[in-house]
Order: sequence, then C-alpha cells, then structure tokens
Amino acid sequence: MKLRFVLSWFALSTLWAVMPAELFAQGCTGGDSGAGVKVQGFIQPQYNYFMNGEDQDGNSLDVQNFTFNRARIGVVGSIPYDVSYYFFLEGSSFKSPGATPHLLDAFVSYTRFEKWAKISFCQFKAPFSLEQNTACSGLYTINRSEVVNQLAGPQRDLGMLITGGHDTMCVKYSIGVMNGTGMNQLDNNLNKDIVGRVVFNYKEMFYLGGSGRVSKINPTDLTQKLNDLLAFGGEFQFKWKELRVQAEYIQGQNKLYSASKVPIYGGCGGIIGYNTLDVGTYTKSGYMAMAAYKTKWNIEPVLKYDTWNADQSTSTAWTDYITVGINYYINDYSRVQLNYVKVSEAVEVMNDMLMLQFQAKF
Repeated sequence: MKLRFVLSWFALSTLWAVMPAELFAQGCTGGDSGAGVKVQGFIQPQYNYFMNGEDQDGNSLDVQNFTFNRARIGVVGSIPYDVSYYFFLEGSSFKSPGATPHLLDAFVSYTRFEKWAKISFCQFKAPFSLEQNTACSGLYTINRSEVVNQLAGPQRDLGMLITGGHDTMCVKYSIGVMNGTGMNQLDNNLNKDIVGRVVFNYKEMFYLGGSGRVSKINPTDLTQKLNDLLAFGGEFQFKWKELRVQAEYIQGQNKLYSASKVPIYGGCGGIIGYNTLDVGTYTKSGYMAMAAYKTKWNIEPVLKYDTWNADQSTSTAWTDYITVGINYYINDYSRVQLNYVKVSEAVEVMNDMLMLQFQAKF
C-alpha cells in the first residue's frame, strides 16, 4: 500500500505531457497524404510472455505466444476541392477476434474551413482522452492505459465530428455526435452521445485539456427510462527537447434508473461485453503518468504508471500497472519496443507481462 501511495502521489504531481500532431489523431496513424491518394499502414508483430505462477501441484501456468498486435492498411487522400478521405482496415484477428478483416476507420471530411472547423462523417475515434487520441503507431508503450481502455470508450464509433484549431493557435477542439454503440454497429435508441475534447497550449510547450461524454443506454426492460452514462477527463501536458511526459485523469459515472447491461470497452474497437447491474449510481476512475526520454542513440527509456478503480464504493476494485520499457528507433518508420508490466491488485495474483513488439510503417 505504501508503494501504491507513493506512485499515486507521483502520478498526480507530474501531470505533464507531449502534444505532437499524432496526439490529436482521428484515425490510427495520424497521417496526412496531402493532395492525391496515398496507401498507408503498419504492422506490429509481437511476442508475449504472461507470468501466471504455478498451480497447486507446482506446474507452471505461464503462457507465451507470438501474435500480431495490429496489422493495418488503408488509403488517405484529398479530392479537389475541399474534400479529404480516410479509410483503414484491421487485419489482425488477435486484436478483434471473429471480426477479421474489418472496417476500422472510414470518414469523409469537408476541409474548406479546416483551421476553424473541419467536418467529418462516419466512423472514427471518439474525441475523448489524450492517450486514446494518440495514433496507435505513436504510443510510447505497447498497451494503452487500462483506465483509457475502460472509460474513454467506445474508442471508435459512428457519427459526425467537428474539429478546429492548429498547432500555431492556442486552442484545439473536437466535438462529436455519435451513436454510442461502438464500431460497425447501428444505434439502438433515438439518443446520440455527445463527446468533446478541448486543449489549450502555451508556447507549444505546455498543454492543458479536458474531455467529456454524455450518453444514454437502454435498460434491460425497454419500457423503463433510459440510463445515463457520464464521463470526464483532464490532461496537462509538457514537452521539452527530447523529454516526453504525459498524464491524465478520467472518471466515469453510471446512473441506472433500472437494471441494465452496462457496456465493457476495450482494445481499438468498441464494446467487447456487458455487465448486468442493478439500480444505483456506480463511479469508476483512474489516472496515468508516463515519462520518456529519447537519447542521441535513438534509444528511449519509458516509465509509466496507471491505476484503474472499477468501483469507488469498494476497497478491492483497484488494479495498478507499472510499465518499464525501452524503445529503439531503427529509422523514421521502424522501431522495437520492449515492455515489462508489473500488475498489482487489492487481492494479489500472479499476472505480470513481458512483451516485445516490432513495428514497421509504410
């Protein structure tokens, strides 16, 4: 508990982060083709070793495997005049089992007033959270933080998005009107989620931002009142030379007026399951802090701490993750990431992870 307190204090007292263009990505690469059409993509072959301890007979429960974290390809481009498009497919069955290949991002944008208000339609990342809107190929650790996976979702959804701002301006914003049912899914009621994010910057060095989501979900008994799901988050970011530090806090609240199946989010898609909950108010929260420094040898040590509390009304619902990593940048398009993740729960179990990933972009 003492270590957890110290790490929690560290995370809350170092709310700084980097804000390159990839941290405001609508899709999975953050790339812009300029005029014409361009094929883009990346693959992330990966080795995993899960340290699960031993059974009562002393037999190892460890698991190791080779996998693809992501395998993506798409086209981006523009049509004269004032129209751009972005289309990506996911080819890894390990990222979204049973849905391969599947549509990941697909949207068309009107860009005439892009500096102030670019309007996009169809499927894209929800404008919520710093780490969620970091391009997948630009993450400093192999996995996103658990609080982001759980509370910023559904990560991808269908709807309309308006974005504005520029690197040289003091503010960027995004606001979306979305189905709320996740990737490649029709809406199941007449309400739409309202999701938004705004980020202010000072001298392109310090960044202060926040996100919010208001949504409604169907109760189990469709004759009852719709239930409310609320979420908000804050981020404060900093960049100096080759030092990168980033952090954010997210809190979610489920207000259930009747029994309901509450969605469980995860990965790069949408809804991966449901929890059936009774009438009541359920509050969840968590935060992350990460620091990275890229040396002149293209070696980048990374330290990250994130904590996730699935139910603030109990003392046993928290899980902490400490990630120690090394990134090696072979060139501008390829890198190797090695992560060791120490996992701690209120009721301790053996489930630490060692991951090695090779990334190649094209």
